[in-house]
Amino acid sequence: MKAMILTQPRSALLPALLPDPEPGPGQILIGVHACAVCRTDLHVIDGDLPHPKLPLVPGHEIIGTVLAAGPGVDRFGTGDRVGVPWLGWSCGECVYCRSGRENLCDRARYTGYQIDGGYSEMTVADARYAFPIDPVYTDEEAAPLMCAGLIGYRALRMAGDADRLGLYGFGAAAHIVIQVARHQGRHVFAFTRAGDDAAQALARDLGAVWAGGSDEPPPEPLDAAILFAPVGALVPTALRAVVKGGVVVCAGIHMSDIPSFPYEILWGERMVRSVANLTRSDGEEFLALAPRVPVRTRTTPFPLAQANEAVEALRRGAINGAAVLTV
Repeated sequence: MKAMILTQPRSALLPALLPDPEPGPGQILIGVHACAVCRTDLHVIDGDLPHPKLPLVPGHEIIGTVLAAGPGVDRFGTGDRVGVPWLGWSCGECVYCRSGRENLCDRARYTGYQIDGGYSEMTVADARYAFPIDPVYTDEEAAPLMCAGLIGYRALRMAGDADRLGLYGFGAAAHIVIQVARHQGRHVFAFTRAGDDAAQALARDLGAVWAGGSDEPPPEPLDAAILFAPVGALVPTALRAVVKGGVVVCAGIHMSDIPSFPYEILWGERMVRSVANLTRSDGEEFLALAPRVPVRTRTTPFPLAQANEAVEALRRGAINGAAVLTV
């Protein structure tokens, strides 16, 4: 099968011909149709996340068709369309897994990081961690739902019932989350890189009541803020923007260091919390909700062979919505 592989961090992906994978017990073999390019892929490729499997097929926002099922699989059959997310396996035995917090499992393994992912023509996945995909979505439209959508949805839940919600960083995740938030009746304030007129226009088009640079204060205090931009300096910025009792949710798996800040901007029962990975329950809830909103994704397609170009476009901030590799 054709694939794009990472042989060492901080290097370009290389085209490769790999043996076709075979599903083991509990696994499904998937013919990949589309795989979105996530900022977490950048963190893996750039070495921000340590000790990836090498060589590695990146990609964890996978949409494809089941080609074969291994022994013990009864959830899916040949021809079923499925999506595969970041969380690819958990032990099922630890205190986290037994308490519904498999996203915190110390032994968890992740798609496109410790498990070969979707920058390829085929991949193998644990059937327990795959989801059926609503036919209302094309493959390209559905791919960003598998991480930008799922992690964004979990981050939105962590923000509580905030009415005035700030979104710092308006990329793939934020352009999905704003649609869910507006569906819930919330008022959304979008913060982008200074001067990013295209992202601000997209935010307004999707229902933001205000859009501006992350160096600007919002026109009114926020009840909560979600940080999708992996910029630690935005944590104190967001704390200054939220009211007493407000929450700042850090939604990325990697973030630059948070600078010191005065206690007074945290005081008043403000809270800073992180979002780690996702649970299967998150996936089931969000993928049932998305067609009802309905969530519509904005995508820029790239053929598989142009994975490096897609990664670089995301790194430059040149993607409005989500980049998707089509296979």
